[in-house]
Amino acid sequence: MSKPKLHFAHANSYPAGVYRQFFAPLADDFDIQALDMHAHNPRYPVTDGWPHLVEEYIHELSTRYSEPVILVGHSLGGMLSLMVAQQRPDLVRCVVMLDAPVLGGWRAFAWRVIKRLGRAYTVPPAKFSIRRRNVWPSVEAAYQHFAGKEIFAAWAPGVLGDYMDSGLQPHPDGVQLRYTRENETAVYATLPHHLPKLLRKGYPVPIGFIGGDSSWETSQSGHEHTQALVGEHFRIIPGGHLFPMENPAAAAEATREMIVALLSGFSVKSRAL
Repeated sequence: MSKPKLHFAHANSYPAGVYRQFFAPLADDFDIQALDMHAHNPRYPVTDGWPHLVEEYIHELSTRYSEPVILVGHSLGGMLSLMVAQQRPDLVRCVVMLDAPVLGGWRAFAWRVIKRLGRAYTVPPAKFSIRRRNVWPSVEAAYQHFAGKEIFAAWAPGVLGDYMDSGLQPHPDGVQLRYTRENETAVYATLPHHLPKLLRKGYPVPIGFIGGDSSWETSQSGHEHTQALVGEHFRIIPGGHLFPMENPAAAAEATREMIVALLSGFSVKSRAL
């Protein structure tokens, strides 16, 4: 018997290979596939509200699969999954958003104003990502650079090694990030402000949200609009914005439980597949 198909979309700046440990326990129950890197195909440029990234994602699903699939997305990937399923529900069974809160109300209005004033590149996180170091003399030097930062020190053993394996490429001076800081910054600066309007008529497939209890991103966005969208399928677990890297096993189990709940109609505490 074939496993249910699960398509994963990664967070901004973290290629799909970084999630190897998160995928491993899910692979017992699901056939997992992913696009290696979003926001890097020149045929689908990063523009305001990400319409071309959504187009790329739809193209990926429609050419890769012959049936609707489960979408799981982290941060950028969660928001893209949300928009893809809204446009093409025929391609999707359900959506699980991992720390990808819906920006709405006064926050969405403020963000729209910031973009219109041309200030999107002057506020975090774009303000910092555009200056991020992206070249090192060796893989070991890159590893030590990231290992010394608090956000990466919280990752589970081995996940930073997966980031080195999947996130670096040769450079004349050593190695560099495959996911360019220019594209990373462009994604941050063009974050959609129109999601509440897009979702006003309701959502066409089952959808759930799993967030980290210490996530700055989720706390800044607020819970109300996300909860209004997903209803009872809203769950907060220990961890920050990058909780799939911090505790991959727990994140995978929470994701599995959410998928079961969405496809069965049970509560998010259901464990039967």
